[in-house]
Amino acid sequence: MDMALPIVNATTAVLARVSAAFNAPLARAVVFGVHIDGHLVVEGLLIAVIVFQLSRKSYKPPKKPLSEKEVDELCDEWEPEPLCPPIKEGARIEAPILESAAGPHTTIDGKEVVNFASANYLGLIGNEKITDSCVGSLEKYGVGSCGPRGFYGTIDVHLDCEAKIANFLGTPDSILYSYGISTIFSVIPAFCKKGDIIVADEGVHWAVQNGLYLSRSTVVYFKHNDMASLASTLEKLTRRNKRTENIRRYIVVESIYQNSGQIAPLDEIIKLKEKYRFRVILEESHSFGVLGKSGRGLAEHYGVPIDKIDIITAGMGNALATDGGFCTGSARVVDHQRLSSAGYVFSASLPPYLGTAAVSAVNYLEENPSVLANLRSKVALLHKGLAGTPGLEISSHLLSPIVFLKLKKSTGSLTTDLDLLETIAEQALREDSVYVVASKRSTLDRCKLPVGIRLFVSAGHTESDISKVCSSLKRISASVLSDHS
Repeated sequence: MDMALPIVNATTAVLARVSAAFNAPLARAVVFGVHIDGHLVVEGLLIAVIVFQLSRKSYKPPKKPLSEKEVDELCDEWEPEPLCPPIKEGARIEAPILESAAGPHTTIDGKEVVNFASANYLGLIGNEKITDSCVGSLEKYGVGSCGPRGFYGTIDVHLDCEAKIANFLGTPDSILYSYGISTIFSVIPAFCKKGDIIVADEGVHWAVQNGLYLSRSTVVYFKHNDMASLASTLEKLTRRNKRTENIRRYIVVESIYQNSGQIAPLDEIIKLKEKYRFRVILEESHSFGVLGKSGRGLAEHYGVPIDKIDIITAGMGNALATDGGFCTGSARVVDHQRLSSAGYVFSASLPPYLGTAAVSAVNYLEENPSVLANLRSKVALLHKGLAGTPGLEISSHLLSPIVFLKLKKSTGSLTTDLDLLETIAEQALREDSVYVVASKRSTLDRCKLPVGIRLFVSAGHTESDISKVCSSLKRISASVLSDHS
């Protein structure tokens, strides 16, 4: 008790001094007419100390440098990340290797096979006139152009080809691209920018999807080839929305869909385009040289004036049996691409002999319109022959040269469906020397349509070829799909 008393007295004395300090005249200073109590001074000092401590860098003890032995051990333990993820088993593509021209008949592993895997619609691969024109062009111009169109890569053949296509289709002008698939995914970003609206069919193939992605536009998909869905989508985007009145708006469709073989109803699309004031970009790679009375494409097929379509693109690697692509439309549309389309500005121009081949192919089509009737008769014959194929059904249009066979009953798994279809295709090649392909999809492809077997019909196919592929697919599908029907 006696020891605790001094401590209590000392504490009392300290509290008295602190109290006196707060009650001192200095503790109630007046600054600019404002009374400042002593506790405010103390609190201010505390805040200053806290801020100082928080702003100081944390103390880190100096690191001891690693020895050479430790460095070597760390290097031995380090494993770099792979540049790309490993390819899963079953995802590897080992396509058959052709050993001759990809005509109606070709050679694989030294054996002649019937070829339904090449989009040689008019049967022009190996055509003597086209081959001779290419030889003459090679002798005159050489193989490549060694420069983009805007930098010493423009050759008179390019101008002739552009004029030929424009005259054939009845458009003011056209522009050539060096590579078919790059045409559409260069054209879309050249016109569609961030903030624009694009309404696209959910069944468009990967090249169109890539163009939509590169444009950075707002993309809205409608149900595949469903005009009610398209009308509903356009209505939702434009109804009571003043913002859409002041931005660019596009509808993007394919004339013949590569992923289904369906044909787009252009007449209805144009009506909706005009009602809601959209522009139309039409991809015609599989309809140019195929549809219409004279092969002028979807506009001729439906009797729609071609100037109703704002932008038309097509690859020349199908009906024309050459390579490259083109875009056609008004002079303003074409001129814009000469400075704004990446695939045109930065790529070496189309090799002259390929341009010569395209001109010769269009000439052939103009001189031999009966080839179209021949092609359509072969397509109709194939439809008839494949009717009733066990486990498979045709989903493509009767006029489409892409005859698309899909499973009547899906397994519910895209991978399993594709495995079954690839098994059928592999057995047809191995057992019957019939070359067909399943519609493979990359991981980048956003298309949600069912996979299937694609048969590309050619005017060069004979009735015997068609009979052979029909009997082969019926026999093999009955065996492979017996447990999945």
